[in-house]
Amino acid sequence: MTEPVAAHAYPPDVAFDGGDLDCGNGLLLLIRKHIDPLPRGGLLEIRSTEISVDEDLPAWCRLTGNELISWTKEKTQRSFLVCKGKLAERAPLPAPTVRAPAMAAPAPRVRTPITPPLIPELAVMGIGSWPRPRWMVEAMHAYVEGRLSEAAFQETADDAVRLAIAAQERAGVGLVTDGEQRRDSYASFVASRLDNCQLIPLTDLLPLVDDPEEFAAELRALDIPAGDVRHPAVFGPLVRTRPLVAHEVDFARTVTTRPVKVALPGPYLLTRTMWMECISDRAYASREALAADIVAVLRAELAELMDAGAALVQFDEPVLSEVVFSGAKNKRSFMCGALSESLPPAHELAFARDLLNAVLDGAPRARTAMHVCRGNWTPDESVALAGSYAPLVDMLAQVKVGAYLLEMCTPRAGEMEILKALPEDARIGVGVVNQKDPHTEGVAEVEARIRAAIDLFGRERVLLHPDCGFATFADNPICCTGAAQDKLSVIAQAVQRLR
Repeated sequence: MTEPVAAHAYPPDVAFDGGDLDCGNGLLLLIRKHIDPLPRGGLLEIRSTEISVDEDLPAWCRLTGNELISWTKEKTQRSFLVCKGKLAERAPLPAPTVRAPAMAAPAPRVRTPITPPLIPELAVMGIGSWPRPRWMVEAMHAYVEGRLSEAAFQETADDAVRLAIAAQERAGVGLVTDGEQRRDSYASFVASRLDNCQLIPLTDLLPLVDDPEEFAAELRALDIPAGDVRHPAVFGPLVRTRPLVAHEVDFARTVTTRPVKVALPGPYLLTRTMWMECISDRAYASREALAADIVAVLRAELAELMDAGAALVQFDEPVLSEVVFSGAKNKRSFMCGALSESLPPAHELAFARDLLNAVLDGAPRARTAMHVCRGNWTPDESVALAGSYAPLVDMLAQVKVGAYLLEMCTPRAGEMEILKALPEDARIGVGVVNQKDPHTEGVAEVEARIRAAIDLFGRERVLLHPDCGFATFADNPICCTGAAQDKLSVIAQAVQRLR
């Protein structure tokens, strides 16, 4: 690190005081909060009294590609001037302008409710995510980093959605999704749609886990691009001033005549993802207080999705598997992005059940679903969680949802017969192809799995899908578009034989 200077040569655009926080106790998150809104070339001043920042901040700058311009030191007070990107990217200062009066927030959109068609028996669908074209992933990173406008990003995403839906229609599905093309991942994208929440690179969170070196090694082994994957951080009370995913349904319905399904991260998943003691406790007194606002956000979103004509709204809760199968109490885990600590399984399952039921209360049950799997961030089956639904089925049966869409094709999921304990008036979605397996299953093989489900639950209750999505993380798809289409096509062909 260079020697301190007497004064910075450039005035900062934004400044904040980090006090005695070190990089492992929230300083990096506060830096991210202030630097992300800046344009490339913007200058951030960070004031600190913590001595370890002298070494840790320059290392963070090198890791993230930001430039440490200069630093000053007077007794215990330090000041660091950091440029977002490189100083050479800094635009000339514009001429002073007269600011227009602040505009009032737009009024909530008033919708005429749309009633979708009923979902037939043996309906074929994807779980949610679909491989994004490379140009879509590049546009996503440019948008998050402030290099692409909102309008240009949405226009690019519209094209990617058209391709994803067309591929599903060619495969013969009964319900389509938009492939989650606008999302960096199936869950963390919520941070970009809520006020007082922000997406930050996973690398910024390495100091927060119990063993950063072990955690970084785990990410490398799982092919997780830690520099690209982003995680939500809460900096204030969560407020929903625009839809989370209703706009996805609006556009999808303009390019297909088939019923549209949409997936949302469940309230337990979001609570586990967003609650980080070193930063979220500045906005919320407890994890339960944060969860209450998450429930309010999801209830408002669910109501709008019902009016928007979503045929099925699915809540993703894969972290339930981590609760009962990880075998590690009070240990932070990367399982689907849930980094916060958890309490014993019985407490966590009851907490999750109550949160889900609070969101679902009053909604049309037949148009709601929940999805559970055992991890979908790598094709390596050996590192995914394993175990039957036995420790989960009682809790699942208490969730007031209309359908359960469950991983069932892989042997890691145990025996299907256990699902007989689920409510008889709920539909059972059965995973009949494994999205992690590069081999496309045969039609006869899939037909046999469907027949087994029909024998257990009755034809009218069975829904069909892959075990999980095809591209949980935008940067790390499980398979390519061609393989995804082939796997859905096999399910559709098997259903045709049964009909």
